[in-house]
Amino acid sequence: MAAFAHHALSTGWSFRDSEDQSPNAWLSVPVVPSVVHQDLQANNKLENPFIGFNELGARWVNEKSWTYRNVFQKPTVPAGSSIVLAFDGLDTFAKVKLNGETILESNNMFLAYRVDVTKALEAEGEHTLEIDFDCALLRARELRKQDPAHKWESFNGDPSRMAVRKAQYHWGWDWGPVLMTAGIWREVRLEVYSARVSDLWTQVELATDHQQAQISAFAEIDTSESDASYKATFTLSLHGQEIARGVATPENNVAKVSFALQEPSLWWPNGYGDQTLYEISVSLEKGDAQIQQLSKKFGIRTAEVIQQPDKHGKSFYFRINGVDIFCGGACWIPADSLLTNVTPERYRKWIQLMAAGHQVMIRVWGGGIYEDESFYQACDEIGIMVWQDFMFGCGNYPTWPDLLESVEKEATYNMRRLRHHPSIVIWVGNNEDYQVQESAGLTYNYEDKDPQSWLKTDFPARYIYEHLLPIVAKKICPELFYHPGSPWGDGKVSSDPTVGDMHQWNVWHGTQEKYQIFDTLGGRFNSEFGMEAFPHIATIDYFVENEADKFPQSHVLDFHNKADGHERRIATYLVENLRTATDLETHIYLTQVVQAETMMFGYRGWRRQWGDERHCGGALLWQLNDCWPTISWAIVDYFLRPKPAFYAVCRVLRPVAIGVRREHHDWSVSHAQPPKTSKYELWVVSSQQTELVGKVELKFLSIKTGQEIRETIVHENVTIVPNGTTNVLDGVIDHTVDEPHVLAARVWVDGELTARDVDWPQPFKYLDLSDRGLEVTKISESENEQKIQLSAKKPVKCLVFEERDGVRVSDSAIDIVPGDDQIVTIKGLKPEDAPLKYKFLGQ
Repeated sequence: MAAFAHHALSTGWSFRDSEDQSPNAWLSVPVVPSVVHQDLQANNKLENPFIGFNELGARWVNEKSWTYRNVFQKPTVPAGSSIVLAFDGLDTFAKVKLNGETILESNNMFLAYRVDVTKALEAEGEHTLEIDFDCALLRARELRKQDPAHKWESFNGDPSRMAVRKAQYHWGWDWGPVLMTAGIWREVRLEVYSARVSDLWTQVELATDHQQAQISAFAEIDTSESDASYKATFTLSLHGQEIARGVATPENNVAKVSFALQEPSLWWPNGYGDQTLYEISVSLEKGDAQIQQLSKKFGIRTAEVIQQPDKHGKSFYFRINGVDIFCGGACWIPADSLLTNVTPERYRKWIQLMAAGHQVMIRVWGGGIYEDESFYQACDEIGIMVWQDFMFGCGNYPTWPDLLESVEKEATYNMRRLRHHPSIVIWVGNNEDYQVQESAGLTYNYEDKDPQSWLKTDFPARYIYEHLLPIVAKKICPELFYHPGSPWGDGKVSSDPTVGDMHQWNVWHGTQEKYQIFDTLGGRFNSEFGMEAFPHIATIDYFVENEADKFPQSHVLDFHNKADGHERRIATYLVENLRTATDLETHIYLTQVVQAETMMFGYRGWRRQWGDERHCGGALLWQLNDCWPTISWAIVDYFLRPKPAFYAVCRVLRPVAIGVRREHHDWSVSHAQPPKTSKYELWVVSSQQTELVGKVELKFLSIKTGQEIRETIVHENVTIVPNGTTNVLDGVIDHTVDEPHVLAARVWVDGELTARDVDWPQPFKYLDLSDRGLEVTKISESENEQKIQLSAKKPVKCLVFEERDGVRVSDSAIDIVPGDDQIVTIKGLKPEDAPLKYKFLGQ
C-alpha cells in the first residue's frame, strides 16, 4: 500500500499574453505561486508599479488575458492510486487544459479546486498543463451589462467588481492602486494516493469551571475503496509531548475519537495569559502501512459576544474564557497589492508589532482575501484575536443562482480551512454593505423574515448575509458568533450608537468633527475610525524618484494618496491644530502628530467607557497596514515602519493606563475666545483581573517656564478596580488666574511607575513651544542596544524618533515634562551607527 505523495508544481512555468501566439511570446516564470505583474517585472516588461506614476503605466496589464504553461513528467503512480491536480488558488477566471483538453473552468479566487487526472495522465513521459486567465476587469463589465435591472450601488472601485469573486481592492480603493492581478496565486501540486485525509478538525467543550475539556477529533477520509479497510490513529500532544491516543475506523468516510482532558491549559489573548496550542495528529493506516499523517494546532478556549440590554442600549463586547476583554486593535487590509509578495515572516512581523503595541484584535476586512494560513498561525501563537469578515465590501451584490452557489462553496471551503484557529472569535457577513443600502435608499425591512422575498427586492444581498452565510457558519463553526455585517445592529440604522458595531467616520470624512471630541462620537463597539498621516521620509524616498517632487503637495505625493478630498481634509486638521510648514519633513511630522493625537483621543475616551457598564466594547482603528508605499490611514506603513500613532495607541492600551483631560472648548466656534474656566478629570483604567493599589500624581506645569503653577496633587493607596475604570479626581482650571499649562499625570503600582498622560491646552498652534531645554543623553550602550534618557526644562510635545529599518525603539511620540525624565531603549543600533534623528513640536 503506497503512501500519499505530494509533488509541488512550483517551477518550470512560462507565460504569455494570451493574444500573442508567436513562438517567442513565452516568458519564464521564476516561481509559482505568482501573479502576472511580478512575472512581467522579472522579465523587464513592466516597471515597479509602486514607484512614481508607474501604476498608470501598468494599466494595460489590467485589460489583458494571460496564459501560463508547465510541461511536467508524469509522477510514479503505484497500482491502485489516483492522481489529483490540486489548485489552492487561481486568480480568477481560469480555464485549465491538460494535454489540450479542458479539465476545469474556475471563476472564484477564494476557492480551491481539485481535479482527478488519473486517466488524462495514463501515458508515461511529458504532459502539458496550460491555464488561460481571462481578464477579470472585462469579464466583470460583461456580467454587469447582462443584469441592467440590478442596482449596482457601491463605494470605491468599478461597481462591476461585485459580479466577480475576486479580491475587491484589486479594482482600486481609497488607499490602494488599481492592479488587476491574474495568476496561480496559491500552491498548485499533483497528489498521488489511494486514500488521504481530506480534513482534520476538533470540537472542544470546555467546562464552565475550566477544569475539564472534552475534545472530539474528526478526520474525513477521501478514498474510492471501502473506508472500513482503513484505521485512523489520533494523537493529542502538548509542547511536543503526546498526552493521549485513540484509534477509530472511519464510518461514512469520517473517523472520530474523543479525549477527556483534566485541567486543560487554555488559549488566551495577548496580555491575558498563555497562548497554549495543543496539536492533534492523525495517521491514516491500512494494515501495517502508514498512508498519510496530518497535524493541526488548536486552542482550548470559549469565545462569546455579549449582547445584553443595559442603560446605554444593548452591549456588544467579547468574553474569552469567561473574561470580558476590551478589544483595542486595528483593521487589516491585504499587506500587498501583489499578494504573493507577502511571506510568512512578513505576516509574523505585523502581528508581533500589534502585540508589542498592546493590541488584542485584528479585523480582516471584507474587501481583501481570506488570509494565508501563516497569518492566522501568527495570530494563534502571539494571541491576537481575529474578527473575520466574509469577502463582501461596500456594495449591493447581485444574487444570481450561480453566484450564490459559488459563495456557498467559498464560505464552506474557507470556514473548514480556518476553523481550527483559536484566534478567530467572530465571523462577519460584510463590510459596509448595509451602509450602501442606506445611502442608496435600497429596500430593507428588518421585520420581513422571509429570505425568498429578500431576493426580489433591490437589496438582494441581504439574502447572503442573513440567510446563506449564517447557515454555513452554524454548520461548520457552530460555537462562534456570526454577525451579519460591519457595521450592523439588529436591523437599526448602521450609525446607531446604542447597538451592534459602528464605523465612525465623522472625524476625517463626514462632518469633519474635531478629533478632540472623538470619544463622544462612539458606539457600543467602534470597528472603524481613522485619521490620515504621511509615512516616514524613507518610505517617501522609495516611491518619489525626483528630488524636485519632494514637497508636501507634489503631484506624485497626491497620486499616492487615493483618499477622496485628502488635500482638504489633511489641510483642515493641520490648520485647525498646528502651525503649518512648507518643507516636506516637517509637513510629514505634523500630519503624524495629528494622527497620533486623534488616535489617542479616541482610544483613551473609549477605553475609559469600558468601565461604565461596558459602554464601549472595543475600538479597531482604520487601519494597521498598507498594501503599497502610500499616504493613508495606516499607523504602520508598507515597509513595517510604525508611525507615531502606533506608539500613542500603545500607551493608551497598556494593562494599566492613566488618563487626564480638560473639557473641550471649541475655539473655532467661539472665534478663538478662550474659556474663563475648564473642568478637568483624571482616571485610571486597568485590564488586570485583580484589584490593584496605586499612587496617583497630578502636576500643573507652565508651558512658558516649566515651573509648577499649582501644588502637586498626590493620592496614595488608590484602589484600582480590576478590568475597569477608576475615576480618581476632578477639578477646575481658572484661566483668568492660571497661565497656559499642561496637566501631567502619573500612576505607580507596587512602587513602579506604570503609566503617564499629559493634557495640553488646545489648539497647539496658539502655544509658543520654542526653547524647551530638551536633553537627549545616551546612558548605556551594548553591541545591540542603547538606552537614551530624555529630560526637559519645559514641557515637550510629541518627540518622534526616526524609524530606521532593523532598529526598534521602545517608545516614540513622547511628551516630556520637567522632573519626569524618561528612558527609551533602542534595539538594533550598533555603537558605530549614527544616532537616531528626532523631531518635536516647535523644534
